[in-house]
Amino acid sequence: MRKGLLQLWFLVLACGMSILLPNPSQARNGPIQTDVELVFAVDVSFSMDPEEQYLQRQGYIEALRSPLLIDAINKGIHGKIAATYIEWAGEPFQRIVVPWQVIDSAASAEQFIARLEAVPTQRLQRTSISGAIDFSAKQFINNGFSSFRQVIDISGDGSNNHGRPVNKARDDALAAGIVINGLPIILNRPNERFRDVDRLDHYYEDCVIGGPASFVIPINDRTQFVQATRTKLILEISGLVPRPQAQLIQPASAAQPRISCFAGERLWQERWGRDF
Repeated sequence: MRKGLLQLWFLVLACGMSILLPNPSQARNGPIQTDVELVFAVDVSFSMDPEEQYLQRQGYIEALRSPLLIDAINKGIHGKIAATYIEWAGEPFQRIVVPWQVIDSAASAEQFIARLEAVPTQRLQRTSISGAIDFSAKQFINNGFSSFRQVIDISGDGSNNHGRPVNKARDDALAAGIVINGLPIILNRPNERFRDVDRLDHYYEDCVIGGPASFVIPINDRTQFVQATRTKLILEISGLVPRPQAQLIQPASAAQPRISCFAGERLWQERWGRDF
């Protein structure tokens, strides 16, 4: 028996293969306990110009450097969170920029930031919020962490125009106990090519976000990226329920969608004269 295992091992080495072995400490102690598992899901579609992409990423970087954010993390029951950063565009494209990492101090936050800054941002076609939600939801499966809350943090500047219906992806994520919050970016766009729904914040409220205490914080000006991102992350980490009257913050809508959840797909069809 031992001879057979040794032969298998040498065969693996000779072929340049690798075997994924379980982490001994995790197998012995179980998943790492955190207060929240948080996916930063960030739009890198072509409708985001390079400056907006830079500001969007800097919003997360500056938020993670905020002493207020670290204080919110440290006040949790476990005093730590798990976070990962992904970028998304059309339905086939999602990539993990920073894999899951524990953040429990300014030092570990800087480690996360360094890994993020080391990867250039890409720009790609189409906007699939549904693909981003589906991909993000999978990241919680067997990720080595256990927490009270699992949250997808969606940041983007347009409505869904690729992949399956966004409200179907949202509903499946909510059924799995995941909360979705939104950071819709609503800036003036003189270029007709990137015309989108008139009230992207309403679209996000009614078609994208959901779950207990879910909310959106719209960005209406380039100067708001850092403040809005920091506010959203502090609320997500602390588990606080946002007040509807608070500046910038809008809760999830319980009414029927004010904007069709297929608005993005219809705009795409009108713009290019072809199906989604």
